[in-house]
Amino acid sequence: MAEIINLRRMRKRAERGARAAEAEQNRVAHGLSKREKMQARAQADKARRGHDGKRLDKPEA
Repeated sequence: MAEIINLRRMRKRAERGARAAEAEQNRVAHGLSKREKMQARAQADKARRGHDGKRLDKPEA
């Protein structure tokens, strides 16, 4: 006897798989993850603060 399946669940599982595949392609196509972007921004800010801290004359804002 054949196994009984729920067609709604199968449809949703297939849609989730398709969305996951598309998301993976978008991640590859559009660059860095959020964590990597935040880490790069933090490193740049730290370098800028270190550089600004060593200035001899402070710029007038």
